[in-house]
Amino acid sequence: MGFWWRFNLLVFTIAILSTPVLSDLILSKVDRRIDLTSQIVRITSTLKVENAGSGLVSEVLLAFPELQAKNLVYLMATTNEGKGKTKSSGVSLPVEVANPKGMPPALTVYSVSLPKALGEGDTMSLDVLAVFTHTLKPFPEKITQADIQLVLFQDSAYYLSPYAVKFQSLSIKLPDARIESYTKIENTKIHGSEIKYGPYENLPPFSYSPLVVHFEINQPFAVAQELVREIEVSHWGNVQVTEHCNIVHEGAKSEGEFSRLEYQARPHIRGSSAIRHFVAKLPPRAHSIYYRDEIGNISTSHLWADSKKTELLIEPRYPMFGGWRTAFIIGYSLPLQDFLFESEGKRFLNISFASPINDLVIDNLVVKVVLPEGSRDLSVSTPFPVKQRQESKISHLDVVGRPVIVLEKADVVPEHNQYFQIHYSFNKLSMLREPFMLISGFFFLFVACIVYVHVDLSISKSSASYLAKLQWDEVRATIQQVESIINQCLATHEKIEASLRDLSRIGDVQACKTTRKTADGLLKEHSKELKPLLAFLQSSPAAANILPKVEELVAKERELQERWMAKHSIIVDCYEKKLGGREIENRVAPQQQKVVALRQEVEDLLEYIDEI
Repeated sequence: MGFWWRFNLLVFTIAILSTPVLSDLILSKVDRRIDLTSQIVRITSTLKVENAGSGLVSEVLLAFPELQAKNLVYLMATTNEGKGKTKSSGVSLPVEVANPKGMPPALTVYSVSLPKALGEGDTMSLDVLAVFTHTLKPFPEKITQADIQLVLFQDSAYYLSPYAVKFQSLSIKLPDARIESYTKIENTKIHGSEIKYGPYENLPPFSYSPLVVHFEINQPFAVAQELVREIEVSHWGNVQVTEHCNIVHEGAKSEGEFSRLEYQARPHIRGSSAIRHFVAKLPPRAHSIYYRDEIGNISTSHLWADSKKTELLIEPRYPMFGGWRTAFIIGYSLPLQDFLFESEGKRFLNISFASPINDLVIDNLVVKVVLPEGSRDLSVSTPFPVKQRQESKISHLDVVGRPVIVLEKADVVPEHNQYFQIHYSFNKLSMLREPFMLISGFFFLFVACIVYVHVDLSISKSSASYLAKLQWDEVRATIQQVESIINQCLATHEKIEASLRDLSRIGDVQACKTTRKTADGLLKEHSKELKPLLAFLQSSPAAANILPKVEELVAKERELQERWMAKHSIIVDCYEKKLGGREIENRVAPQQQKVVALRQEVEDLLEYIDEI
């Protein structure tokens, strides 16, 4: 709007009015229908073409203003046959960019090739569908949570064509009856949410009458700035589809604070322009469906399925207002037999190109088709031009990797969700590769286990390290025997102590002497058993570090024996002389102190040696 828009319009009008007529074709009737019920603008034009000249005409030119053509993402022309209920669309006609002489640079021209040339007086009806994105401009550009979303649409009330038009009409379908303003010219009518212009008759070539409609639209303006669609084919009966979506709401930008309370209370008033959910129409037998983002699984989704379709309703974690964005992943599996076929000895995958999400505009779509390892002779057939390249992907049990066909296209709309084909050759024996690898892997694992169990993997018995280990094992066994004998000696000492307690309680001196005699015999036997063990340790180089402690242990134990025998003799002698208890304690006290100290030293040495 404003001065610059009016100035550009003036320049454009002057340019097209100065353009000469290109042929003798005329449009005897034009019926245009503009659908503004979503962010995607669809203009359907029914053209009745007539050859008023004498020469043959094999093409029809379609002209679009440059500002409009830059947002044109899909253009299709078909023949129109029949009338009324028998009316049907014929075959799609080839459409390509044309550069006819004398055409102003402010116009972009496309050429539609006719199925047969039109002779003098011949007529033909065509249906032309033009789809535009990013055409509806929010006005105002920023709104609060409570505001409604208003947009501007600009076009021409007259059909812009290089041919004269005898009769034409235009209807504009809006999503709601609330219209802020619209251009009013001759023969303008409004019926609810539909504005009609015309009919207009006998308009010259390049007739142009600007119109602007300012209206309310609260439909989602969901735009995927990038969408990566990965289709992985497995010949074991499955096609896995994974879509990585990065979506932004490109409607009027939200300003001010967002109140969740107000939105929950009155969502259609305090969030009328917000995106609440997306709807994805999946193939009929889709299964194993999931919906998650980088945080994890999102449970706010609903699924409806029947024999004809599978519909997935996706609710983001939060309502999306203008300028807000979200990223998520949806995935699902499809039965292989519905999409993979064989023809002339080759296999071909027949699957849809674009995303199944309704009314989604995709700025950049990347489709990756992962074929089984061993696929060769790859070829791609698409209904429209795309960029393509080939990569490889390493997955489980792969050797050289799986071939990946990468298709890339900008400005994708639901009309691009058509089937495309990938043809390739595949040897059926290659399917046995992965099972054979699994079987071989388990077989060699079991063989390795059997070999490990039955093969002696010990170090050579003639090596120095092995001999040193044997010597240390002998030393350790000898030390354990020494410890066992010392413990037996300590047990004998305890028997002597027990006999002295019985003597103090009963007074039987003879029984105490008998215990002493038995203990002397046991201690002598233990002493004899220690001699060869000590001799072995003294002769073994492996025992050099621990030998001093063992000798000290044996010496301390012998000294402990002597103290016990001295204590025993003193107490027995006192009882034979019938001395008093106080006198006995005084005589025994020095020996008792030494016994306790020596016993503690012996136990400490035993603990030290045991740790080594």
